Amino acid sequence: MENTVVKIDSLVKRYGDLIALDHFSLEIKEGEIFGLLGPNGSGKTTTINCLLSLLAFDKGDIKIFGKEMTPTSYDIKKDIGVIMQNVAVFDELTVYENIDYFCGLYITDKAERKKCVDEAVRFVGLEDFLKFRPKKLSGGLLRRLNIACGIAHKPKLIILDEPTVAVDPQSRNKILEGIQELNARGATVIYTSHYMEEVEKICTRIAIMDKGKKIAEGTKDQLKRMIKNTETITVEVLGLTDEVISQIAGLPHIYDHSYDGSLLTVFCSGGKHNLIRVMEVLQKNDLSFGRVYTELPTLNDVFLEVTGKALRDKED
Repeated sequence: MENTVVKIDSLVKRYGDLIALDHFSLEIKEGEIFGLLGPNGSGKTTTINCLLSLLAFDKGDIKIFGKEMTPTSYDIKKDIGVIMQNVAVFDELTVYENIDYFCGLYITDKAERKKCVDEAVRFVGLEDFLKFRPKKLSGGLLRRLNIACGIAHKPKLIILDEPTVAVDPQSRNKILEGIQELNARGATVIYTSHYMEEVEKICTRIAIMDKGKKIAEGTKDQLKRMIKNTETITVEVLGLTDEVISQIAGLPHIYDHSYDGSLLTVFCSGGKHNLIRVMEVLQKNDLSFGRVYTELPTLNDVFLEVTGKALRDKED
């Protein structure tokens, strides 16, 4: 039976007249990589700060590992690793000293701590930079140092808030692979990111929040089935008559279309053989066509549809 690692029940957080969290509930099971998504100002950061008892809330309950989370729940906090968007390391300490310091907050035995620090160094690939100070590191290496500081004590729950912001593709891949490996070793992960392709790649389940509420939750496939557009078909074809376009528009599961004289775009909702049906209409009318391709919805399509496409510029 799956164990619940995080349970947030009807959380309410107000800042004066602003309701940052509006009866927000969430349950995360052991072994998940759980993606928490939302536009700026949706309440993601507020949720994490409440979860960590860094922020008082007005109503609701938070339990981690089955226990109520409070500011003094040190027995719970020692099993949590936090890697926030803003890198939090000491500039005056070397790479090794930083990891050793943060690990030492949880592990006092010197021999055990050294073993954990050495493992964390190898895990993030910083063996060649142990004596470097943070200011000498590239953005990608600095992010990896930040992760090493957060996971050296081998936490059971790891919270990563935008860990790949402003890093090069190689470091980003290294970080994502590391998250998956930590999960394979037994850690439950909460992951926030604006990079939808990352979330789609590594997260086992996802919640989308907006205006302090959870508006969608499920696996990536479940979320994609929630939106109207399930397939977009594009065909390069010349000389389509209104009659042929009408035949295509009348096919099952097609809810919209466009044609600019050379490119036909068909939007489908549901159905398994939409492309075959479109091709049959073209062939029946003796029309030759060029390139044909079909696109399935991405997580970004889901995100934009359920949260709206307006630009957001507020912070959480």
